[in-house]
Amino acid sequence: MNAWIEKQKYLIDFTLSSLARRKAKNLGLLLVYTLIVFLLASVMLFTHALRQAAAEVLVGAPEVILQRMVAGRHDLIPPGYLERIGRIRGVQHKEGRLWGYYYDPVVKANYTFMVPGNQDIAAGTLLVGAGMARARGLAVGNLISFRSYSGKLFSFTIARILPHDSELVSADLVLISEADFRSFFAIAPGYFTDIALSVANPLEVRNVAAKLSQQFPDSRPILREEILRTYESIFNWREGIVLALASLAILAFAIFAWEKASGLSADEKREIGILKAIGWETGDVLKMKFWEGALVSLAAFLIGYLAAYLHVFRFSSSLFAPVLKGWAVLYPRFELSPVIDGFQVATLFFFTVFPYAAATLVPIWRAAIADPDAVMRG
Repeated sequence: MNAWIEKQKYLIDFTLSSLARRKAKNLGLLLVYTLIVFLLASVMLFTHALRQAAAEVLVGAPEVILQRMVAGRHDLIPPGYLERIGRIRGVQHKEGRLWGYYYDPVVKANYTFMVPGNQDIAAGTLLVGAGMARARGLAVGNLISFRSYSGKLFSFTIARILPHDSELVSADLVLISEADFRSFFAIAPGYFTDIALSVANPLEVRNVAAKLSQQFPDSRPILREEILRTYESIFNWREGIVLALASLAILAFAIFAWEKASGLSADEKREIGILKAIGWETGDVLKMKFWEGALVSLAAFLIGYLAAYLHVFRFSSSLFAPVLKGWAVLYPRFELSPVIDGFQVATLFFFTVFPYAAATLVPIWRAAIADPDAVMRG
């Protein structure tokens, strides 16, 4: 065993010296190879971290949201729906929610006005997201005015700016008291935007949704898992866009790598002929060239993946963020938690390292089994 290990060490040492003799060519290959791994790994790391962040945000979301539909559009929940829902078995908690959108012509952006169910807000005050505060230059204690859709002007005091840590979901959020919300949007008492439901048994969520559809045929139940699946589809779609844009670079690298792997230069053929002439066996030549391909591909993979990790989690994925996160006037500023999926790493490793390392063996084998004189003359 020790003799085998020593032999591999000598082969690796010889391979490194062989690579150093063709420094410019191999550095160019390594640079292009690393760039491709960097592009692919950055997209995979960023989208996976976004999926994890979305899943964490939705952990506290209600299992079922009931929306009333009129002519195929979302409408207000009328009085009496909450009481009727209470008679459905399996519903643990129900809450009428008030939220809506408001377009601000000053910054040309939409805000999400919402009445929080877990805290009281004083009349005439607002809690605003950090994105909105930046866009409007707001600070605690400032006054801000909005003209409602009825034409009436409302003035509010900024009581607090929501923490930066929540900016992923609160960049455009405006928290307001129930009385101010109903007055601002002219919504009568007893009406709600939708109803949030908690189900005692997670296995009964779909049964509860089916009962809601039967009892309220004019309404649409939305499950938390459906929302998460929608986010998953959006991230997959955006990831596909970036990978499609990178496909030309990937194709160019594939052609470049295949050309290198499928043919040997005159220097490489001469080197193999000399090794055969001084007594190297065919298996030794194959092992040496295999190590050459493996070292280049492994170095490219490690450098590219490390650079992608730093790009995504230390520099906020500045190259791909606008495409993968989407575009908005009130752009959220947030840092993703480092998340690495072992299956993704293994998949990327398999499709970037193995094909190149394996492709180098075919032309090497052809040269290694040939007569040394013929190889050196060729």
